[in-house]
Amino acid sequence: MPLRIERRPRPSRAMSWASPLIAAALTAAVAMILFALDGREPVSTLWIFLTTPLADLYGFGELLLKAAPLILIGVGLAIGFRAGVWNIGAEGQLVLGVIFGGWLALEFGGAGPWVMPAMLLAGGIGGALWAAVPALLRTRFNASEILTSLMLNYCAQLWLAYLVFGPWRDPAGFNFPQSAPLHPDALLPIVIENTRANIEIVIAVAAALVAWIFIERTHLGFQLRVTGAAPGAARYAGFPVRRAVWIGMLTGGFAAGVAGVGEIAGPLGQIFPTASAGYGYAAIIVAFLGRLHPAGIVPAGLLLALLAIAGDYAQMMLGMPSSIGGLFQGTLLFFLLAADVLTTWRIRRVEDAPLPATEAA
Repeated sequence: MPLRIERRPRPSRAMSWASPLIAAALTAAVAMILFALDGREPVSTLWIFLTTPLADLYGFGELLLKAAPLILIGVGLAIGFRAGVWNIGAEGQLVLGVIFGGWLALEFGGAGPWVMPAMLLAGGIGGALWAAVPALLRTRFNASEILTSLMLNYCAQLWLAYLVFGPWRDPAGFNFPQSAPLHPDALLPIVIENTRANIEIVIAVAAALVAWIFIERTHLGFQLRVTGAAPGAARYAGFPVRRAVWIGMLTGGFAAGVAGVGEIAGPLGQIFPTASAGYGYAAIIVAFLGRLHPAGIVPAGLLLALLAIAGDYAQMMLGMPSSIGGLFQGTLLFFLLAADVLTTWRIRRVEDAPLPATEAA
């Protein structure tokens, strides 16, 4: 009996919000199966995997440290995604934040307390300028922002590599590709003593609150939501679609650039060619896992950060490869997309049509 996929007349709003929980439960089930196949007790191993990173204050600080850029970038991307603008270039925009903010830190590192706010602003501007390239190509030449923003990621990484291997290389760094250590004025203040958690987590939560007010409580936010949900209706209402593209791209780029400064001014303390740990890509998962809503992005960022940290602990304490954290992140995304598809679409069996009388004879 043949099957057919058709769109549901009215997708369930409750299932839309429940799908991340379903995806998380299925990911946990897959994790326990893998642990069992490895000869381990599945429930206790999963418990150790998820709770060991939070066993002390330092581990909690590491969770906040890892979650801050994911939340910050996820919030910026969600504004564009809600407007139907698919910015896949947050990784490159983060790197431009590293370049712009890093230049200020290297040139004016010891000039005073104004350096740190200026670095954050410069990093945000750098990320926004990099995001403006695909925005211009989309609005002027109707080029896909998905492809252009993605390809610019590699250009940004090569630019940073040139700087760190060349003009910015530390003369006292034994020829390693790294800049000189940043001045204390260019470092983010720590918010929890005896940890590495810095003020970036406060900035990320504040950005989520501002984004919620912007999306849900302003007329411009309403225009963006309408543009993403029904572009034809937005044009009929006179909402400028091009403006939505620019706002969506620049917002995501600015947030990613600020997150880039947070990396070099936080846990790294200097500039490396690999300044990003893939936050620009992982934040896409965070945005969709949080249902493109700031209130959901915050816990989603904490969950993805926990999986990443747990992978490192699994290598040290369970003798498992550290990549298992990335495996569970990918599994979570797979189940989330599957749940979203089944929330919007349904599979129906199509009855075989009876043969005409002449053919039946």
